[in-house]
Amino acid sequence: MKIPDNTQFTAAAALAAAMSPATPPEILNGAEIVCRAMKEEGVEFVFGYPGGAVLVIYDEIHKQNSFQHILVRHEQAAVHAADAYARATGRPGVALVTSGPGVTNAVTGIATAYMDSIPMVIITGQVPTYAIGQDAFQECDTVGITRPCVKHNFLVKDVAELANTIKKAFYIATTGRPGPVVVDVPKDVSMQTTAYHYPKTIEMRSYKPVSKGHSGQIKKAMQMLLSADRPMIYIGGGAILGDASKEVTELVRTLGYPCTNTLMGLGAYPATDKQFLGMLGMHGTVEANMAMQFCDVLIAIGARFDDRVIGNPTHFNAGNPTRKIIHIDIDPSSISKRVKVDVPIVGNIKDVLVDMLAQLKVAEQKPNKIVAWWKQVEEWRAKDCMKYKMGSDVIKPQYVIEKLWETTKGDAIVTSDVGQHQMWAAQYYKFDKPRRWINSGGLGTMGVGLPYAMGCKLAYPELDVACVTGEGSIQMCIQELSTCKQYNLPLKVILLNNRYLGMVRQWQDFFHGNRHAESYMEALPDFTKLAEAYGHVGMDIEKPSDVEGALKDAFAMKDRLVFMNFLTDQKENVFPMVPGGKGISEMILAEDL
Repeated sequence: MKIPDNTQFTAAAALAAAMSPATPPEILNGAEIVCRAMKEEGVEFVFGYPGGAVLVIYDEIHKQNSFQHILVRHEQAAVHAADAYARATGRPGVALVTSGPGVTNAVTGIATAYMDSIPMVIITGQVPTYAIGQDAFQECDTVGITRPCVKHNFLVKDVAELANTIKKAFYIATTGRPGPVVVDVPKDVSMQTTAYHYPKTIEMRSYKPVSKGHSGQIKKAMQMLLSADRPMIYIGGGAILGDASKEVTELVRTLGYPCTNTLMGLGAYPATDKQFLGMLGMHGTVEANMAMQFCDVLIAIGARFDDRVIGNPTHFNAGNPTRKIIHIDIDPSSISKRVKVDVPIVGNIKDVLVDMLAQLKVAEQKPNKIVAWWKQVEEWRAKDCMKYKMGSDVIKPQYVIEKLWETTKGDAIVTSDVGQHQMWAAQYYKFDKPRRWINSGGLGTMGVGLPYAMGCKLAYPELDVACVTGEGSIQMCIQELSTCKQYNLPLKVILLNNRYLGMVRQWQDFFHGNRHAESYMEALPDFTKLAEAYGHVGMDIEKPSDVEGALKDAFAMKDRLVFMNFLTDQKENVFPMVPGGKGISEMILAEDL
């Protein structure tokens, strides 16, 4: 009750106010509840595509101004763009698609986010409750289809449960190990009305994520680290998802030990720092892979020892059986999943590292000097495994990425598709900050680069956003150039065009007798004209001497999307390379061929 300034608020007035009828609850329909919930959660953008089962929700979106809807040209791109928004900001991404084919088109994006533990809420339309199971028009079993690739999903059959369910979805998506959550809303539920109440907090008896690590295990880990003669720090994407880059950097520098980042962890520790040995794994550096294999104490921080990182786990274990492993992860199911560890620590990465740093500051024992170990590491680094032969007639893709880094001063957000270009971007663009490298790691999804760039540019319009792609990947979601035009997204597309499905061709050369089965792109469009047809600027760059100038010209166009078609060496391969089934110390280098 509002009291006028000239009114004396007495005890009697207070009693009268308390006895007056309570404000009646708002009565909202399901569509209004969806929009109001987005406002309550502070949602900035909803990426989506309309259809029959969600038209009532879209009508409410049209009436509100709490968030902006971004109309993509394909549902897959809606989920990818929402995914990238989450990767770049740390806040949950939101997508909205219709039933049936809208959902099935979104599944690739949902699976991509699930594999990389990205917090997202996907609202899907569904046929009316009375038609579920009747093979109705545009019906599919959304819960069944998405169950293997979501953290959780819900089918809401009662409008009275809708607000609570959406609150649960955001809570589940953003806590513990993050992931996508699907909320399936039948059309009649979006039209029915109920009293609206959106809970401030949510309690779920069956879901209690752990945040604090076990103090005894942390103490044991610190003792092991401080006693190491050949230590190695292995940092994964969990350090970025857990907003722990600051703590990771402090730990590495305080200890003085070498470190490496996974593909998903790039930027968690500054790539330009001397203690950083480069990315590890199938296309990692010699020094990173060898230090991983031959260290005596290894600490894994938010990483999962996947096959592209350690290769054959039998080789990894047998190659150094005395090595001790410490593993910090928010997800207990990830610990000892592929590699048996000695000191498991389950908890939020940031909280665990804060506790470790506190113990380190008061520890009487100081880190070993490890002079001999650093000498060995520098011998491996001296191999300069990332060197390549620069020609005067043909553009080397590595050179384009190096010049991209120089042009942007290492401060751009870089998205990528999947293939050789992805690996070159990871190897040659030095990421010093977290959340600047946006790519599909676990699922390896072609087509993500352009919608990823859209989500990032909407999140950070003041930053340069570059999409590094290949001529195969870009065509999978190239229609999103239309979305970029509609919303004036001045991205820079870096197409490393070698006229092949490059990574496929590389494997065919190495392991399939140079038989290029369906890897050659014989009917490519004129990308410059195609970009211009969508209303953007197109460039063809064919000479090495033109690379730097083209990049500078493109990034100088602050208000235009520029599509740069770099014609690169068709036969260039990604090195180093660990063949499938081999151990990470069994690398093929360019000099070996």
